[in-house]
Amino acid sequence: MRRGRGTGLGRDFGTLWLANSVSTLGDGVVAAAGPLLVASVSDDPVLVGLAVFVQQLPWLLFSLVSGVVVDRIDKRRLIVVVDVLRGAVTAVLALTVATGHASIPVLYAIAFALGTGETLAQNAAATLVPAVVAPEDLPRANSRLHGAYFVLNKFAGRPLGAALFVVAAAAPFCVDATSFLASALLVATVRGIGGAAAADTAEPAPARRSVRADIGDGLRWLWREPVVRMMVVSLCLMNVALTAGFSIMVLYCRDRLGMSDIGYGLLLSASAVGGVVGAVWTPRLQKRFRASLLLRTGLVIETLTHVGLAVSGTAWLSAAVLVAFGVHSSVLGGVETTLRQLRVPEELRGRVHSVFMMFALGGNAVGALVGGPLARWHGVTAPFWCAAAAMTVLTVVAWRPFGRNLASPPPAAPAPRGAAPETSPAS
Repeated sequence: MRRGRGTGLGRDFGTLWLANSVSTLGDGVVAAAGPLLVASVSDDPVLVGLAVFVQQLPWLLFSLVSGVVVDRIDKRRLIVVVDVLRGAVTAVLALTVATGHASIPVLYAIAFALGTGETLAQNAAATLVPAVVAPEDLPRANSRLHGAYFVLNKFAGRPLGAALFVVAAAAPFCVDATSFLASALLVATVRGIGGAAAADTAEPAPARRSVRADIGDGLRWLWREPVVRMMVVSLCLMNVALTAGFSIMVLYCRDRLGMSDIGYGLLLSASAVGGVVGAVWTPRLQKRFRASLLLRTGLVIETLTHVGLAVSGTAWLSAAVLVAFGVHSSVLGGVETTLRQLRVPEELRGRVHSVFMMFALGGNAVGALVGGPLARWHGVTAPFWCAAAAMTVLTVVAWRPFGRNLASPPPAAPAPRGAAPETSPAS
């Protein structure tokens, strides 16, 4: 497959970017409408937080198996099939809302189904960019993807989702269903992206190994790689802290800031303003500063974000905090994504990324599980204060590891068990 070089990133990347943009717009619409729908059915902060937990739970249950599937089969076809199925499930949700049959059990079941599909689609999509873009162009490609996420998901999608929900509760979910189908059609036009890396070689395919053995390869590689391992641990704990507060954000906006449903959607879009700025700056920052400095700065800003939201009592101050968080989130996402893409061997990308996502988004699930009880225990600011304390501890622990080993070469992919080990020049 032709990789993007020079000023352009290639037609294949352009198609993937467009498919991602369409899908992320739909995700943004539902990101605002979903909590509003749950809050309209129940105002219990535990039940509201559990809706986020249920959707993130599949990352804990199925992510490792999804990574094996991604490395074994045609990634493009997998994304197409899963997006069509997710579009059908979302259409069922829209019909349920329109007919007045939405209930907490129904919403949880649909959220779990969509989350399960997401483990396959996201793990597969993460392996496509380094397959169609040259290594030196990865920071620019990732910047464009992050920029689209902040513009379409947070800046445009979330206010749109809240506004559509006010007009017709089923409308946001119709938009999301359509976005899944449009994304599937676009990805279907991308050619030359196959399954496992072994399919691209002239050597005969090895005997099919067990799922457990393939998962073990990814886990062993990650354990031997201190850079990616530290990022996995850090992002997991960061997401626990972040989601603990953001899972009850709809209640925080209503009860503490006195905002309407549309105001809630607008506040969610505040981080998009900073995210767009961060997406523009990230490639330049990566050229000018060491990754260790950017990662350490990210830890500090993430901690201050929780403090700012905990002390804020006005929409304007909260919006300013979220703008700064958006800049940080975009830069941190670009740095960690590029580091991971450059260090993980191609034949292990699906499995290693599945471990990465299991911990990162599994952190979201845990955070959603604790956010509601914390809010019920001591008010809607309690999750933010607890998150700030947790982030302070993480910053101290991760400060030194993030300052070293970032330039060290990554370990090679482990040889399959039973195969003759290769001899390296250093052995």
